[in-house]
Amino acid sequence: MNGPQDLGGQMGFGPIAPELDEPYFHADWEKRALGLTLAAGAMGHWTIDESRHARESLHPADYYSSSYYEIWTRALEDLLARHGFVTPEELQQGRVLGAGSTPKRVLKAGDVADALSRGGPCDRPIEAPPRFKVGDRVRTRNFHPSGHTRLPRYARGKIGTIEADRGGFVFPDSNAHGSGEAPQRVYTVVFSGTELWGEGSDPALTVSIDAWESHLEPGE
Repeated sequence: MNGPQDLGGQMGFGPIAPELDEPYFHADWEKRALGLTLAAGAMGHWTIDESRHARESLHPADYYSSSYYEIWTRALEDLLARHGFVTPEELQQGRVLGAGSTPKRVLKAGDVADALSRGGPCDRPIEAPPRFKVGDRVRTRNFHPSGHTRLPRYARGKIGTIEADRGGFVFPDSNAHGSGEAPQRVYTVVFSGTELWGEGSDPALTVSIDAWESHLEPGE
């Protein structure tokens, strides 16, 4: 979706100013926000792609006025309400008012280290032969879905070159909406800066993105 998170090429937001030796967390509450999000996701009621889409779907005024982990907690509230764990009234009052959904599983404190070390691999076997090969020119689709997509807005309808075939992965556009993993082949595609940003771009600039096969068409 063309949500507030899709800022590539947008003006008016000021320069990016990365911190030197930036800490993982700027405040203790951010650690709790991360822990809550991971523990809630471990209950098994939504996928990482649905979680990303929940963050993308925040109102722009909320998204732009929130810090990184504030975005996470706002999206988590929406996910918990959507899946019946809390109600809007409970969130507003800060207390339990009735029975909610039962978790499919619970992440115990003693299992956290093992769960984090396993991660959540999303690579999947693909039987179909690749549609493209390294060196092929491709054009990204120019589409604007209302649902989740991992193809950034600034790279739609653009000509690039296949840089690498990464194999099969879960298709986020499907998985975010409960329609199954529907794995597809993923390619790294490299674009020139001028192709993406036009005549004002640095001519030496290149940008590489990972794109699922259905996001690509043969180049002209």
